[in-house]
Amino acid sequence: MNLFRKKVDMLSGKILPNLLMFCLPLMLSSILQLLFNAADIVVVGRFAGSDSLAAVSSCGSLVNLITNLFVGLSVGANVVCARDLGSEDYEEVQKAVHTSIVIAIVGGLSLAVVGFCFSRYFLELMQSPADVIDKSSLYLKIYFLGMPAMMIYNYGSAILRSIGDTKRPLYYLSLAGVINVVLNLILVIVFKLDV
Repeated sequence: MNLFRKKVDMLSGKILPNLLMFCLPLMLSSILQLLFNAADIVVVGRFAGSDSLAAVSSCGSLVNLITNLFVGLSVGANVVCARDLGSEDYEEVQKAVHTSIVIAIVGGLSLAVVGFCFSRYFLELMQSPADVIDKSSLYLKIYFLGMPAMMIYNYGSAILRSIGDTKRPLYYLSLAGVINVVLNLILVIVFKLDV
């Protein structure tokens, strides 16, 4: 079962180097994921105007809440997969992986629908400024449409972490971050799509 071979063996060798090899990519991934909204704020604020900046900024706390919630929920998949890998019960590992991916897809699609339909209501609950709530709602709708991909990433990276691989999720997220910034620049500057 080469697929389930651990990338970082935490049970042998010196603890500090193994811990650093595991934790540093994990910490960088978490920081990078939270910077996605910051990249949106910088590009929109620089090239689309103060109303657009206020609209995107007013969604920041809700976006960070959603991001942290799903990172936390995906830890459950990590724990189950790691437990089954540790006991070398590969049939249960496969069940856990498949269940996690189904939860990610169904949860992401459900959140996309709910978020798309109720984004304005969420912003009203947060008492977003009335003069930017239309733009804020549009930004939040677009953000919620990306929920299936975000959920699949978070659950997939949790599964990879269960085998000790924290580097590949960081690589995927870094690539997504570059794509996010490039698309932000193209869509806001070239196509003038604002938020």
